[in-house]
Amino acid sequence: MISFGMPTLIEIDSMEDTLKRCKELGLSFVEINMNLPQYQVEHLENIAHLKSLKERYQVEFSVHLDENLNVCDFNRAVADAYVDTVVRTIRAAKALDISILNMHMNHGVHFTLPGRKVRLFEQYFQEYMTSWKHFRTVCENEIGDSHLKICIENTDGYREYEKSAIEFLLQSGVFGLTWDIGHSNAAANTDEAFLLANKVNLRHFHIHDGLGKNDHLTLGTGEIDLHQRLNIAKTCHCRCVVETKTLDALNKSVLWLRKYHYL
Repeated sequence: MISFGMPTLIEIDSMEDTLKRCKELGLSFVEINMNLPQYQVEHLENIAHLKSLKERYQVEFSVHLDENLNVCDFNRAVADAYVDTVVRTIRAAKALDISILNMHMNHGVHFTLPGRKVRLFEQYFQEYMTSWKHFRTVCENEIGDSHLKICIENTDGYREYEKSAIEFLLQSGVFGLTWDIGHSNAAANTDEAFLLANKVNLRHFHIHDGLGKNDHLTLGTGEIDLHQRLNIAKTCHCRCVVETKTLDALNKSVLWLRKYHYL
């Protein structure tokens, strides 16, 4: 069986209410979204409180790092602040026995020239990779021999320079991949070949339906071959976040999972 979880929804303000709903739905974990003010790193560091909630509701956690995370920013003070946030999150995750931190690749700034766009991370690739080398070393040192993985999520199509960086990160045992099937569909599945070529590194899925460029839809209301994607998740022993944006869509998606005996 696949382990299914829910995201922290903007409709449910508190962690306790989120865990209560997770338990009521028969889901196994909550993915804490660090974009929200109530889930910043200082709140994750309230270890005793979060442990007590985990024990009370028998629900686990994963963490979605801030989507603005940019450890390669050319302003070193800014990059260091992001790296420090990840370090503190890793330490909290280890204390809470969390196994997955999910992250996006930041595309960086681009300059628009006549007839083309210049991506600064691509133009200054050596500086970009130097930052990733530093980040990988820091994460390896912090994670050590724990079971924690930092999983890189696809969004609107990996740039070639990002693929190089991801391949470098995946050489380390502390990194893995998240396949967001809705993002993948909205980007005309441009990342599918890369994800499947690195299938051994898949650890985590974000599942939601999609129709064209619209994603985060209720399961069963779009065009994605959900059964095919879930079969890959099962084969790779991945956990799956039912990443809808509303409680109503989450409830209906759970009913879809039950209808097809995934839950």
